Amino acid sequence: MAIFPQTQASVQPSSGTAEPVTAHPERPPALRHIGPNWYAVVMGTAIVAGAGAALPVHVPGLRAAVTVVWAVSVLLLAAVLAARAGHWLHHRDQARAHLLDPAVAPFYGCLAMALLAVGGATLTVGVDVIGARAALAADVMLFVAGTAVGLAAAVVVPFLMVVRHRPAPGTASPVWLLPLVAPMVSASQGALLVPHLGAGQGREALLLACYAMFGLSLLATLVVLPLVFARLVHHGPLPLALTPTLFLVLGPLGQSTTAVNQLADVAPGAVAAPYASAFGAFAVLYGVPVMGFALLWLALAVAMVVRAARNGMGFAMTWWAFTFPVGTCVTGAAGLARHTGLDALTWLAVALYAFLAVAWAAAGTRTARGLFSGALTAAPVPPRPATARTR
Repeated sequence: MAIFPQTQASVQPSSGTAEPVTAHPERPPALRHIGPNWYAVVMGTAIVAGAGAALPVHVPGLRAAVTVVWAVSVLLLAAVLAARAGHWLHHRDQARAHLLDPAVAPFYGCLAMALLAVGGATLTVGVDVIGARAALAADVMLFVAGTAVGLAAAVVVPFLMVVRHRPAPGTASPVWLLPLVAPMVSASQGALLVPHLGAGQGREALLLACYAMFGLSLLATLVVLPLVFARLVHHGPLPLALTPTLFLVLGPLGQSTTAVNQLADVAPGAVAAPYASAFGAFAVLYGVPVMGFALLWLALAVAMVVRAARNGMGFAMTWWAFTFPVGTCVTGAAGLARHTGLDALTWLAVALYAFLAVAWAAAGTRTARGLFSGALTAAPVPPRPATARTR
């Protein structure tokens, strides 16, 4: 979800030259350029299932459809995990180069979010297929792994940006939000597990830990987001292929709204009455203004994408930025509809989900085509320059 390695030359080490790729029977060349950004495919698919299950309306056939999508997300997670394992096993030089490249390292947050998104969808959708006990066990395993990876990425990636990456002034990108959003996803997905713990210290500890991760992610986002907007104002639009990454800003906005609403749902059974009711009020008082800003940013991002499309923007893996961030806004709007009873919020969730479904189908179709042709596993190329009509 921002500077995707397959769309730009900066996937190579920041200070190095292009490295030769030699064919070797023990080193699959197709895996060399499978970067951590590929987890966005898993995230974007799992959120279609999870957001569909969260919609506050009944749509005939939707439950069956999202169950199929959930199954696809599980298969995709297994495939990408295997591909990334092969990448680290056979192409360690490239893997280390990715970690030390400021354009690629933030995508390690996508691994955490992919694990968490599939885990949450398993508990809410996959339960119909594998049963309650297996779904809960799978979600716990994926939640623990995803949270550990997300918290590590939230510390390690900013540390590397300071001591190794040293990005130049004016290069701030929405991709910087990726490792910071992962703990927010843990906050919202952890809410699903709170009722499954016995009443007492454990349940309250998990609830408050989720609120702590909510705060961690929110405050970090408030530090980075002004840098992203300043980059746009002072240096102009992003390159054409990277324009869809503007949708990444919706991620922390929608996910934080989702988190406070889902945590408010389970607070009454975890904390004392005064705090439980306060958490319920906070869900609305926080969620409504943030959703308003999310809609403002959505309008800005759509306008920039339309401009880029008119100037020749083609398909790139950045199109997956149209999926997961929008999906978080669906679940955020659904949560607000649940707590306020407003039909307007219900239909907002439905409209955003329709956008999500179309975006997922478009990105998925073009990605499959690129995989079969080999274009998406080839060495990265520089972004396509803008045409003369740039305003």
